[in-house]
Amino acid sequence: MAINLEKGQKISLEKESGKTLTKVVMGLGWDAKSSGEKKSLLGGLFGGGANESAIDLDASCIMFAGNKPVDAVFFGQLKSKDGSVSHSGDNRTGKGDGDDEQIVVDLSRVPESVTALVFTVNSFTGQTFDLVENAYCRLLDGGNQNEVARYTLSSQGAHTAQIMAKLYRHNGEWKMHAIGENATGRTINDLFQPISLLL
Repeated sequence: MAINLEKGQKISLEKESGKTLTKVVMGLGWDAKSSGEKKSLLGGLFGGGANESAIDLDASCIMFAGNKPVDAVFFGQLKSKDGSVSHSGDNRTGKGDGDDEQIVVDLSRVPESVTALVFTVNSFTGQTFDLVENAYCRLLDGGNQNEVARYTLSSQGAHTAQIMAKLYRHNGEWKMHAIGENATGRTINDLFQPISLLL
């Protein structure tokens, strides 16, 4: 049974899953805030009028060595240079149930120099998170797709990005930290500095 994380909580992946995980999937999801009738998750936020816009949120993973970013996986680069992290691709419409975007991590291939993987969601189209609800990230066992942990964000506001969670090495094992910090930025390039201050 998956554990529901609180903001700031840290867990051991091995302890929670009952085994050493070699591959994990970070699934990220969100809904466009409805003004009454049910809308699609990302696209058609206001129902499709002439002057109405859609919201495009992007999930990303930034790889850090200490507090220095060394690589990033996002809609513009779907695989890390070392091949250990891959992205499911950009979801601009939000159609379908379940995770909007997924990032797969082969923990056995992450270079020893990488100390943390930080997962973010940012509003590429610039709308604030006042227009987003039900944002979450969840960690799955890459082998059997069982959910290990879930972190649901309750924070809405004038920010355009969320630093969701990180996977990090501690005493030879991988742990997960639910961060849940607000940030500002349309792309991950805007998030490198605020993330480095949290590490």
